[in-house]
Amino acid sequence: MNGKQKQALWNVPNVLTMVRMALIPVYWVLILNGMPMKALAVYVVASMTDVVDGYIARKYNLITDFGKLMDPMADKLMVISVMLSMVITDVIPLAPFVVLAAKEFLMMVGAACMLGKGQVVFAKWSGKLAQTVVVMSLVLCFFSDYFARIGFPLHLYLIWLGVGLALYALVYYVHMSVKILRDSAKKTA
Repeated sequence: MNGKQKQALWNVPNVLTMVRMALIPVYWVLILNGMPMKALAVYVVASMTDVVDGYIARKYNLITDFGKLMDPMADKLMVISVMLSMVITDVIPLAPFVVLAAKEFLMMVGAACMLGKGQVVFAKWSGKLAQTVVVMSLVLCFFSDYFARIGFPLHLYLIWLGVGLALYALVYYVHMSVKILRDSAKKTA
């Protein structure tokens, strides 16, 4: 790695992405030690770093291949971690976790394959909306006792809405990736 590549790796957005990755085990330590509100705070901070790093990367043109691959991976790993903890604690059923985890795995593999072909599929409104709904629903999961008391499981409705939006985003990204690869093949032919 030359000096310019090394400098590009160590920019603010990439450091925030690495911080988000480092917060995943912190989240698990807190949730497994019966500190759900502290775990929630870690999750909220991690979610905020996602918003901030994307803004900084675009505004100051600090977009790197590392960030293109690792930023969405950090987001997906954090969301999957929080969802898994909600399954383990019986706050949400296993089904939405399995569907979303499978979708996220497919997205990560697809993104890596596209990047390997020199193509990047950037986040679009459908993926951002799905991520926002899932993040909001997971935050509400920390207050599931309240929703159980009032008899309206808003967190569960939002989880399923987020899963549905995520599946829509998956179909959209697959369609877009196929189109990008076809267009690229036509240019090289």
